[in-house]
Formats: sequence, structure tokens, C-alpha cells
Amino acid sequence: MDYQVQSIYGKIKKPKQTVSVPGSKSVTARALLIAALASGRSTLCGAGVSGDCAEFIGGLRSLGIPVKVAGDEVEIEGCGGTLPVKQAKVYVGSAGTAARFLTALAAFSDGEYTFDSSDQMKRRPIAPLINSLKDIGATFTFLGEQDCFPFVVKGAKNPATEVRVNIDKSSQFLSALLICAVCARKPVKIIVEGSHGMDYVKMTLDMMWSFGVDVSQSGVEYIVFGGYEARRYDVEPDISAACYFYAMNAVLGTNIAVRGVMPHTMQGDYKLIQLLKTFDGGAVDMSSFSDQALTLAAIAPYLSQPTTITGISHIRGQECDRINAICTNLSALGVKVEEREDGVKIYPSEPRGCALSSFGDHRVAMAFAVTGLRCGGVTIKNAEVCQKTFAGYFDVLDDLIKNLTADKNDG
Repeated sequence: MDYQVQSIYGKIKKPKQTVSVPGSKSVTARALLIAALASGRSTLCGAGVSGDCAEFIGGLRSLGIPVKVAGDEVEIEGCGGTLPVKQAKVYVGSAGTAARFLTALAAFSDGEYTFDSSDQMKRRPIAPLINSLKDIGATFTFLGEQDCFPFVVKGAKNPATEVRVNIDKSSQFLSALLICAVCARKPVKIIVEGSHGMDYVKMTLDMMWSFGVDVSQSGVEYIVFGGYEARRYDVEPDISAACYFYAMNAVLGTNIAVRGVMPHTMQGDYKLIQLLKTFDGGAVDMSSFSDQALTLAAIAPYLSQPTTITGISHIRGQECDRINAICTNLSALGVKVEEREDGVKIYPSEPRGCALSSFGDHRVAMAFAVTGLRCGGVTIKNAEVCQKTFAGYFDVLDDLIKNLTADKNDG
């Protein structure tokens, strides 16, 4: 579907509004995997169950893990660290977290598992994780391009006790190894090479601790040992989704809040919410909250000073080349923008309406809808891609627009 954004700048009558967003995709994915490896039955409350997490749940079911979903509550019968099936076919779609986490799970398991994905996922980086999984003793047979989906992985019967992982492309490689290392049933040392924002790794460690596994760390070395115990777990609201609404405040002068968003969140994207309280242009290294580079870029034309975003070269390898998507869409809007290897520089401008590509990327679609709220005539092409993480985004946006612009005596 194409979504026609309504321009409401200067039409706000009720600036103070509150909206709800789904549970965090990042927290939900980690909780799904940890609960699947735990001993006993876990219940995840407030889980995010949009496209990516639905793919994750489907993958767990393929691997023999019983999962029941009722609304935003997910019940998982854990396997105690040993997968109940020795052979399976697993489809991960375009869900990057599921692709990496479930591949690691299979590699730490005694069995042979065939993985396939969407064409989009076949282009995303996974080679560093595969190299690490080979080092623990897993073997891979590639059914297409080397180090890409689809492939068959034969798990390590006796995983090695030391493994290195390069995280330059993604910290998820480290998180996958950390969570799944308990399957070895002996201490596993993980040595990190390269650099990346580590907020999501801290989230992983905090959640492992919540389910009973403590990880010792010394510099770039982590040692994992123990087993997960089932529990009831409350999933935080998705801060990545919430950020779009806080970005609206910056361009509309509104006071929109998202239910359940707290300063003590585990999610690193909260840094954007903090930044927007005072930011009016300037240079910002977004390496530790790069998922929000699109959001900041989408509102940067309305800021009083040029905005330079750095530290995001790795987002070229996500659902699309996000740096290129930023520059292409901003240029189409008539915004002056300079593309750089690791980021962009965006100049204050008056965007003009046009049709914008979503590039098949949920974050492109959601971010540039914010731009359109202040300039007329913006259409987001193929807006349905937001179903990947926030299926109801444009419905929530429509309701919010209605409430923001309603007469003060209405309701």
C-alpha cells in the first residue's frame, strides 16, 4: 500500500497526547531464545509479535520448541539446552535477529538443520558469525552463495571451549554466541574482535542474568556457564518504535509521550529521545544507536543548524543501504544532503512533497512519514513494510493526527 502523509504543521490544537507501541523486538527476540533454552515453561508478557518475531517463533517451532501466542502473551516450553529434534527445516524470512540467533542455536546443537531466508536476508552479513560457529566445531554446507543463506548446518557434538567473534558488522554475532553458549554444558570463553556499539550486548547480558545465567567479563573476554531457569518476564515497550513519536515533537512542537517508556530502559535507542531534548543540529556519532539514524535524518531538514551523522557505515548492510536511502529520499524532497562513507551531512531546508521509496525497509517507511507531517504532499510507497516490526504504525499515526488536530472542546 502507499500511505499519503497528512501535513498538520500549524494545525495542532491538542498538542499533549499519549500513544502505545508494541513490545520491544530486541527484548522479545532475546527472551524467546533464552526461554526456549530454559528448563521449564516461561511466559513473556507484552511481547512484540510483529513480522520479525513471528518469524522467530516459527523458527523455534520448527526446531521442536512448543510456543503458544495469545495476543501479546507468549508461552514457551523450554528444552533445557538440548533441542528436541535432530533434523529440521527453518525459514527465517527477513528477520535478522532470528537468522543469527537460530543459526547459533543450531550450531551448538547435535543435529543437522537446513536454513532458508528471504532474498533480502541473503544479502545481509552473517559470515563473521558463521566463521565463529565453524571454530566451535559446526560445519556448513552452502546451497547458494558462500557464507549466505540458504545453508545446512551440522551442529557441534562437543563444542570448543574458546571462540573468537568479530563484531564490526553487528553486535548480534556476539549476543548469539553468548546466549547459546550454555548449550555446551561447560564454560565457554568468547573473545571479541573489532568494535561496535555495545548497548545491545549489555541488554543480552542483563536478560541472561534475569533467567539465571551470569557471565563473567574481563575486557574483551566473556566466559559463559550455567543454565537458564524458566520465569515470567515483562517485555519493555519498543523504544525504536517510540522514537518516531518523540521525533514528531521536535518538528511539530507537540508533547507526545509513549506509554511505558522509562529512562532506565535497557534499550540503547533511548539515546535519541535524550538527544532530541536539546538537539538543534550539529555533529553526532550514532554508532551506539544507529537504528535511529534514519529518524534523525528525517527531521534534520527542520533543525536550525546542519546535522552531521557519523559512525553508521554498517547500516549499509541492513534491510537496505540505509545511508543511500537517506540521501535518495532527502534529495527527492529537495533537501541538501552529502553522502559520506560512514554517515551523512544534512542542511536545513524546506522539504517539498513527493513520493518516497521505502526501499523495502520498515524503518525508512516509518521515519520519512515524520518528515511528511510538516510538508504537504509526501507519499510513502509500499508502506506495508512496517509490518516487520510495527504492523499498526500507520493506524496509530492516523489516530494520533486526528487527536492532535481535534477541536479542544471535542471529547
